[in-house]
Amino acid sequence: MAKMTIDDLKRIKEDTIKQMSLRYSDAPIKITVHMDDCGIAAGARDVMSALMEKINEAGRPEIQVFAAGCKGKCSDEPIVTVDMQGSEPIEYKQMTPDKMRQVFEEAILAQLS
Repeated sequence: MAKMTIDDLKRIKEDTIKQMSLRYSDAPIKITVHMDDCGIAAGARDVMSALMEKINEAGRPEIQVFAAGCKGKCSDEPIVTVDMQGSEPIEYKQMTPDKMRQVFEEAILAQLS
């Protein structure tokens, strides 16, 4: 049996995370804010707050929000993953509250219209 590489393990982890998140929810849009230590230090809490604010303003309960752990890309934190039914997940890197508001308005709400 061939030895597994780090890349093999990362790919297995990513595939498992995708399968698990889709299994537990049938929401048309799932947004994950990665809130590990480096993400929080880089501002992930403020990004999460901005996202929750926009969801509440828009009155869109069908959008589900999750907090998750490390993506292994500390220099890209805060990272937000947007998973819309029927399309590949999109990963947004180095997010700020203002960028989160813009993504919500231009990418997420636009898909629901």
